[in-house]
Amino acid sequence: MSTTETILSGAVQPLTQLTEDEQMLRDATAEFAQQEITPRILEMDEKAALDPELVKSFFEMGLMGIEIPEEMGGAGGTFFMSIVAIEQISKVDASVGVFMDVQNTLVNNAFLRYGSKELQESYLPRLASEAVGAYCLSETSSGSDAFALKSTAVKEGNGYRLNGAKLWITNANEADIFIVFANAKPEDGYKGITAFVVERDMEGFSVSKKEDKLGIRASSTCEVRLENVFVPEENILGEFGKGYKVAIETLNEGRIGIGAQMVGLAQGAYEAALAYVQERKQFGKKVSDFQSVQFQLAQMATDIEMARLLVYNAARIKEAGDPFLKEAAMAKYYGSEVAERVASMAVDLFGGNGFVKEYPVEKFYRDAKIGKIYEGTSNMQLQTIAKLILS
Repeated sequence: MSTTETILSGAVQPLTQLTEDEQMLRDATAEFAQQEITPRILEMDEKAALDPELVKSFFEMGLMGIEIPEEMGGAGGTFFMSIVAIEQISKVDASVGVFMDVQNTLVNNAFLRYGSKELQESYLPRLASEAVGAYCLSETSSGSDAFALKSTAVKEGNGYRLNGAKLWITNANEADIFIVFANAKPEDGYKGITAFVVERDMEGFSVSKKEDKLGIRASSTCEVRLENVFVPEENILGEFGKGYKVAIETLNEGRIGIGAQMVGLAQGAYEAALAYVQERKQFGKKVSDFQSVQFQLAQMATDIEMARLLVYNAARIKEAGDPFLKEAAMAKYYGSEVAERVASMAVDLFGGNGFVKEYPVEKFYRDAKIGKIYEGTSNMQLQTIAKLILS
């Protein structure tokens, strides 16, 4: 059977086609976002803080533990389901989208993949029901160069003393559970880096400066300080000296989540612009009647669909257990490009109204910029893609 015959026979399903369970989650999440997030968007953006009641609602909806097994209090879902949910939340507010994204694709995934049975039993039920998680890798000297970190872990008795400072930590204000990367054997370079599970109430641990950001303002981004924090040896996540592996592999999955966040944001900006140009009149007719505007809308819709296909493809490949590094980098890179471009075009289509906070596209535009920066800059994604296609 030829490729054309295979497609016409229905043997090949579109990447955007969802299973019944995925559709149900998508629809429930979209409804939740409209009802619970929409009324809070402006206030949370102005206050630069998530509403604590909204955080509770996320746990009640099961959105903070999508992949955590049901026996541990989670939803027992799949990675792809997390991606679908992140997209729907980000369509309404990308600040809230990254809040649940970090929980699911970084923190929960790290415990599920690398946590001992004891760590999983101790922390996953809490992460599913009440505890927000944060992922502490970046420092002043280690951004794109993630393994240039200076935080140290010194052996003491049956544990380690952690010292250092972590920067740009998402969810730091809300989190109770932190995955902290520190070097327990600096003489071995990156092979000394180890991942530790740290709790907020541990002596010497503190959340300090909160960044005043351009976009995703409701999402907390803070500095975390470690001053002789004692962490028991059993709180090592994964193997000693293999923290670099935990970081690399969880960030690869996280980049698909960022891609989903950017696709959702772009979809939200596009839908806002689409509705506006069909209502707004100039020169005696609707703005959408002008061919130049129609072409812009067509370009936006096409860009979003291409980005969504890349994100869904990366998520499906990851779920199949196949290598997905290149696909994740492409999804994150292209998704962030599309989000910024579509949000900018949406502002243009709103005209002067697009430049004021009364209308939603101004916030979509500010929120889009971070997509090219966190969890691996666009240049780092291009470097990864180039390396893999040339290998």
